[in-house]
Amino acid sequence: MWALSAGGYRRLGAAGSVAVAVGGWVAGTLPARDPWGLWVPHGSVVTVAGEVLAYVGLTLLVVAWWRYGRTGASTRHTLVTLVWWAAPLALAPPLYSADVYSYIAQGAMVLEGHDVYSAGPSVLDPAGPGGDAAASVGGNWTDSPAPYGPFFLILARGVTWMTGGTIIPAVLGMRLIAVAALVLIVWAVRRLARERGTRESGALWLGVLNPLLLMHVIGGMHNDGLMIGLMLAGVALAMRGRWIAGGALVGLAMMVKSPAAMALLFIGVVVGRAATGPLVRRVAKGVAPGLVAVAVAVAAALLGGTGFGWLRTQSVAGTIHTALSATSDLGLGLGELLRLLVGTDPGPVKAAVQNLGLAVALVLIAYLAWRTVRGRPDMAHGPAASRAVDPAHAPDTVRTVDPVHALGLALLALVALSPMVQPWYLLWGMTVIAATAPYGRTATVLTVLSAALVYETHPSGATPWYGFVLVGVACLIGTLLVRRDSNAPGEVRVPGAGVAAGVHRT
Repeated sequence: MWALSAGGYRRLGAAGSVAVAVGGWVAGTLPARDPWGLWVPHGSVVTVAGEVLAYVGLTLLVVAWWRYGRTGASTRHTLVTLVWWAAPLALAPPLYSADVYSYIAQGAMVLEGHDVYSAGPSVLDPAGPGGDAAASVGGNWTDSPAPYGPFFLILARGVTWMTGGTIIPAVLGMRLIAVAALVLIVWAVRRLARERGTRESGALWLGVLNPLLLMHVIGGMHNDGLMIGLMLAGVALAMRGRWIAGGALVGLAMMVKSPAAMALLFIGVVVGRAATGPLVRRVAKGVAPGLVAVAVAVAAALLGGTGFGWLRTQSVAGTIHTALSATSDLGLGLGELLRLLVGTDPGPVKAAVQNLGLAVALVLIAYLAWRTVRGRPDMAHGPAASRAVDPAHAPDTVRTVDPVHALGLALLALVALSPMVQPWYLLWGMTVIAATAPYGRTATVLTVLSAALVYETHPSGATPWYGFVLVGVACLIGTLLVRRDSNAPGEVRVPGAGVAAGVHRT
């Protein structure tokens, strides 16, 4: 099969990124109104051409990423490649999501004194600050309260205030926040990988250079990127004994999106186990980072003027059905079946299955935390996982539970069993796994899913039926490639690990 150097794949991926960005200028998530006349529709023929160009570019980017991971490129080379691939997307209109318009509109609501936790962007004056953004908000969110924390809304308010809500400057202001989040993720992944003996370039390849992250953090400007960056930075500091600063950063991450609170459980385990003295003292020490995070959350709510309404809006997103949620699909299917058989309302059945899924997720999370406390062998780091590790870091014996790795698994479990799942939710746990075990079985599954889920969303933010077909095809191709490469005699080749010569299959 053809092969290029690391520099060749860098250029191929950059060409793909440019194609996505250029296609996005006519087929991206364009605003309903643009007073500057830059991000406006150009007719159906041009739009279709832009869509095709964006999909071709995305495929080039995915292929370049997959193959780049096998070149054994250095950390420095990988970071430069990240700049090459991210820069075109940073200059494009919003891609793959209209969420940024919600962010700007909600910032305008805070600026004008509206309660973002009881009303939606439709309350804004169409001619006032944020009016163009409100007109561009996706239909599901026009009248929905914000599910985001006060810290993020403070940032959105600042962007709206500085730009006057003018759509293009406001979008670019939100993209600056996304770029800052990317930088923070890079720093935290490198720090965590270094401390855990993980190859930095492999961790960056899976966790940051990943097309799924570039699409949805830089292209789509999802605030999940900021949540992940703050959470990972907090974990990195806590692992070095700076648990007060770590707890504070996780508290800020919670004030972007609430799933970041998961990190407090595993930070608490680390801090508690490091403490000396009686059990009560160790437990108190373990709870301390959580108390710091709560104090930061309270301060953000009070200083930001948004109050604590976010506590009652955390279920808003769960009311929207997404096809990637297994529990929602199963619940809806069972509900419709019972409706046909006995005439019952399918709503309660769907809700019951969704709640059951969350209960199972909580049990799995508790189990992971217990195994971390007990220090039992971690199957994710056992012989099965060592098939594709860098030989320089291959463990001689089964390693004990890594609390950071357990956090990544816990976040993945939460996403898999959540009542609402979007492609970019995979990033929550994947960035953590990348920093701890970028070459194991879990990472291989995440690699295939990353390469597939990029196709689910149209550049305009829609989720067309053929997107799911493309996801299925990409999953099949990725699985076949992984199986073919794993069967290579005498060595294991895994994207992200380069050529792991001499690491024999077991």
